[in-house]
Amino acid sequence: MKPDQPPPPPRPAKAGEPAAADSRAAANFLRGIIERDLAAGTYDHRPFAGSPGDAAHHAQGAPDPARIRTRFPPEPNGYLHVGHAKSVCLNFGLARDYGGICHLRFDDTNPEKEEQEYVDAIIEAVRWLGYDWEVQGTSHLYYASNYFDFMYRAAEALVGAGLAYVDEQSAEQMRASRGDFTTPGTPSPFRERTPQENLARLREMRDGRHADGAMVLRAKIDMASPNINLRDPTLYRIRRATHHNTGDKWCIYPMYTYAHPIEDALERITHSICTLEFEDQRPFYDWLLEHLADLGLLARPLPKQYEFGRLNLSYVITSKRKLRALVEEKIVDGWDDPRMPTLFGMRRRGYTPESIRAMADGTGASKTNIWLDYAVLDGCLRADLEGRAPRAMAVLDPLPLVLTNWAEVFGGAAHVEPCQAPVHPQRPELGTRQFGLGPEVWIERDDFAEVPPKGFFRLFPPRVLPDGSTVPGNRVRLKYGVVIECTGCEKDAGGRVTRVRATVVPGTRSGTPGADAVKVKGTITWVARHDAVPARLNLYDRLFSQAQPEAGGRDFREALNPASLVVAQGWLEPGLAGAGREERFQFERHGYFVADRVLHRAGAPVFNRITTLKDGWAPG
Repeated sequence: MKPDQPPPPPRPAKAGEPAAADSRAAANFLRGIIERDLAAGTYDHRPFAGSPGDAAHHAQGAPDPARIRTRFPPEPNGYLHVGHAKSVCLNFGLARDYGGICHLRFDDTNPEKEEQEYVDAIIEAVRWLGYDWEVQGTSHLYYASNYFDFMYRAAEALVGAGLAYVDEQSAEQMRASRGDFTTPGTPSPFRERTPQENLARLREMRDGRHADGAMVLRAKIDMASPNINLRDPTLYRIRRATHHNTGDKWCIYPMYTYAHPIEDALERITHSICTLEFEDQRPFYDWLLEHLADLGLLARPLPKQYEFGRLNLSYVITSKRKLRALVEEKIVDGWDDPRMPTLFGMRRRGYTPESIRAMADGTGASKTNIWLDYAVLDGCLRADLEGRAPRAMAVLDPLPLVLTNWAEVFGGAAHVEPCQAPVHPQRPELGTRQFGLGPEVWIERDDFAEVPPKGFFRLFPPRVLPDGSTVPGNRVRLKYGVVIECTGCEKDAGGRVTRVRATVVPGTRSGTPGADAVKVKGTITWVARHDAVPARLNLYDRLFSQAQPEAGGRDFREALNPASLVVAQGWLEPGLAGAGREERFQFERHGYFVADRVLHRAGAPVFNRITTLKDGWAPG
């Protein structure tokens, strides 16, 4: 494998994106760290052999063409969610902006919870977000499990140097002897074994001569340390489990806190960026790498770990265990349910990669965890789709409207009056969409009121005032069509309106001379019955009715929003009959919709509401 070539310079920011890297430094403390390191030449001239490896491997390499190296290191034990998107965008974005390379690495050290299904799903999700790990023909997709041989070699080196030992206490005994924040730990009775004894015991662990849980390998640091993570942390445990990548080769597996720093060093990561819960682990991260470098196993300069605050989104939970409960209890229809905060769910809902990246970039990076209102994400989506989503008319709660004088005005009951509208009102280059107006149309049920409330400017029938005089029915314009005047309605035995009657006001077709002579205060959308496309419309809303579903120790199930999905059978204008999966549209008056990427098909369209035109959401 050839050494990487220098990556291309950062692309110019697109409309709506932050302008330049240095303009964001104040909102992202990590940028300041990287810029100081670059100015100081901290990582200049470090060798990189073109692939991960130990000190001897990299000593044969040329200077690394990447100015920095970052990594996104998910564990393949579930689907990525909106919280992971922040880390994806941060790591790949920083590498892009500073002439670096970001690796995608699977931290697959826990075989009991990891599956190839999740590996494949994570790869697809990161690519969908718009990022890649291939640079100049070299792929930087890595697996921690590919480093198991080196990790074991490093463990033997630590044992040989007197820096690690095999402990045969039970898990309960080790937990009790670790102490707490006010009490120092108690050394294990096995702590003072000789390196030779520990090495023999470690090899017995490796060779499967002891039962699961019988013993562990621990680092030998300081049982009195005020940082409990330095009280001889566990490095290896015995676990007989088939691994998705290495099969049954190993019966001992490294702990995450041991494996992760080694992975970073082998890949020559410069800035190891993680969330705040790993801050207390940083001293062990440094302890381990420094000792392995002193033992000649790892190349300097070593990676440095930096922690940023986690992004929490209101009205969302991101615990993998609780998301799994939503799926297994059939509260939602799978991991890609459009109400789920997984990237697969958000994609199916219709969120764009650009909107998610804009949300992540807009929150910067700080040393505190933040709560972001869900409305911010929807705002990023509207900003992205407003300028590019084609427009269309749709009726979600249909009510028939018959134009009783159609034949008189247009010379025949079968006449279809041609109408047109812009595909996008601010983008004339996209052209027009064509549809016809006939004697019967579908309108929204709430566009008619038998007894109109004050300020209601849509359809209502003639009425008799207290003085006995009659007020004619209201006039509105059928958008892109004609002005009509309401003359009455029909109702069923239960009093429900089943049909509205109106007449066409002659000479008012949109776009014709004199059409504006008749002034109206209301305009309503419609779809003609003769060519309307029937569709299932999934009106999705927030899965939870409370901003913090688990606040106060509440069971998150108690905060479920019963109206998170309302299914409507509606009608669409004819041009949407050929819409492809994942095509997004603005349904005029109603919001942004997407053709469902799973269920939508020709002849049976299914559209999901992504979000409304403006944020008017309030908990029920």
